[in-house]
Amino acid sequence: MNVTELARQLKITKVQLFDEIEKLGFDIGRRAIKIDDRQAKKIRTALEGKIKAKSTLVVEEEIEEKEVVEGKKIDLPDRIIIRDLAEKISMPVVELLGVLMKNGIMSSQNEEIDYETANIILEDLGYQVVLAKQEEAIHEEIQETSLKNLLAEEDSKKLITKPPVVVVLGHVDHGKTALLDAIRNTDVIGSESGGITQHIGAYQMVHNNKKITFVDTPGHAAFTKMRGRGAKVADIAILVIAADDGIKPQTEEAISIIKEAKIPFIVAINKVDKPDADIQKVKQQLTQNDLNPEEWGGKVICQEVSAKAKTGIKELLDIILLMADLEKANLLANPDREAVGCVIESHIDKGEGPVATVLINTGTLKVADLVTVGEVAGKVKALKDHTGQAVTQAEPAKPVRIIGLKGMPKVGDILHKIDDQKLLKKKLKEQHQEKMKVIKEQVQPAGQPSSKKKGTENLNILIKTDNLGSQEAIIGSLNKLRGPDVAINIVRKGLGNITGQDVIQADSTNSWLLGFHVNLTNEAQEVMLSRNFNRVKTFSIIYELIDEAKKNLTELIKPEIIRDDLGKIQVLALFRKAKNKIIIGGKVIKGKIFENSKFEVVRDKEIIGQGQLIKLQIAKREVKEITEGSECGLELKGFTDIEEGDKLTIYQEQEKARQLDS
Repeated sequence: MNVTELARQLKITKVQLFDEIEKLGFDIGRRAIKIDDRQAKKIRTALEGKIKAKSTLVVEEEIEEKEVVEGKKIDLPDRIIIRDLAEKISMPVVELLGVLMKNGIMSSQNEEIDYETANIILEDLGYQVVLAKQEEAIHEEIQETSLKNLLAEEDSKKLITKPPVVVVLGHVDHGKTALLDAIRNTDVIGSESGGITQHIGAYQMVHNNKKITFVDTPGHAAFTKMRGRGAKVADIAILVIAADDGIKPQTEEAISIIKEAKIPFIVAINKVDKPDADIQKVKQQLTQNDLNPEEWGGKVICQEVSAKAKTGIKELLDIILLMADLEKANLLANPDREAVGCVIESHIDKGEGPVATVLINTGTLKVADLVTVGEVAGKVKALKDHTGQAVTQAEPAKPVRIIGLKGMPKVGDILHKIDDQKLLKKKLKEQHQEKMKVIKEQVQPAGQPSSKKKGTENLNILIKTDNLGSQEAIIGSLNKLRGPDVAINIVRKGLGNITGQDVIQADSTNSWLLGFHVNLTNEAQEVMLSRNFNRVKTFSIIYELIDEAKKNLTELIKPEIIRDDLGKIQVLALFRKAKNKIIIGGKVIKGKIFENSKFEVVRDKEIIGQGQLIKLQIAKREVKEITEGSECGLELKGFTDIEEGDKLTIYQEQEKARQLDS
């Protein structure tokens, strides 16, 4: 049990609790944070009667402490990095580490502490600590609740079976987009940079006269969050595993997403046409992840495919339709009600403005409908299908791109058709106020990053992307990059091409300006030339942007200096002394010494100076090393105020490069 919690239960201060514990004879120690539960029970039993008999035990110290606590309320997540906690309470990180040390917690500034520990520490500093939900978690919870409430309003008599929505998950290069390319018989992969999906997209095709909707998710580790959101809108999942590579960490992430979403799935073993394909090994790895294939007596359906050779595709689609028939009770929607959908991608188009790709869950969305999408509202001016063709409406399970929204919705936001013009106007007003607030927050003095992290070396980055979904994933990955005394600081994020103002802000805040699927305007290029600013890079592949940030952050990490003590010398005589050099006679009394090694001068057990060995001699002959027991002559540079009887500690230093935290 926590000491703080026990004090609360007894309605006394921690100081008073420790005083009473000592009187009772318990050996706890005044710096203890926790007490054994059995001891806590004995202490509580012994003190409860005493406190009842002495109701005036609460003294002025407690009252003053309570007043201070109530005046400093702070929200904390379930885990927080010590450096970030120090910044949150405006305390030097070194000072906070000292407080932790006093409480028996030995940590570095880059380590995390849990809410319970932070609560105990901050309460001693006069804070009232509250466990806070993360902003993103709150937003998603609201969206999920909104979706559940909207879908609960169904008229069972009007329900029909909708096409299944299939999400494709797996490792970065196991052929997910190539598989979808084979399914759709379109050259999607040819347009993707580096053969890796860069955006979430949704597509609908027909097989055996039945529609199937596919949600294509980016496969790189940077998109774990987006894959998770993709699984939430899916009815069936396809887990793609390359037969020549097997299960990888990203595959395990996909398995976790599927299990958490509780949706039926198919394992597509891809690249079976390769000479080194090992299908049995893949199935063995599946069993190690508690997924037992059907042919081995389990329930997991495995289908062998080759996206390149286009084999096994028809069989895979047959399995999807069979699984959809089995899941028919969960594939119901009412096309006659107001539309409800989920955003799976959003971006800013130069000509069309904010564009959101939405998958309709139920109802029918039509051109001219009034909608709210998360915190954004607008009127549907146009609808386009996955081929870019204009359509007049979108039925359940149909993905469409919506044009006409007044702002950028978030990936995972819920779309809802509304008929109330007043409600729409209210939403638009709130959206405008929020936009003005954001603009105001972004205005800052030149040279001042928006959120300077204390006690560390920051790599300042300004991000510009073409869509919100990619931006969220990129920033999520960048925020995970940390290392010894270094961290990423996102100065600002934005959508659209890189402008001259972006370059000016990046220059004034000493930031890197990184763009994803965006271009530099002519103004931006002119500003770069005039300011001789070259820290601007654009990318079309996500992981290359992340790797660039990793490289620049790694360069900020100072190497670790490793010292190796070699030996000791007793100074026997002084021969010649110059301005910065001295020649002495001595004896190696321990270890072995080498030319160009460093030395420390020790006198009366104190280090009084340092320098370097330049030359070593034995019997007037220069040598590279001298072993223990030998007398020698030495030429030293650096510290020269050496006396007979001094001892020299000889050592070497090596620099060891340090890497980012894994």
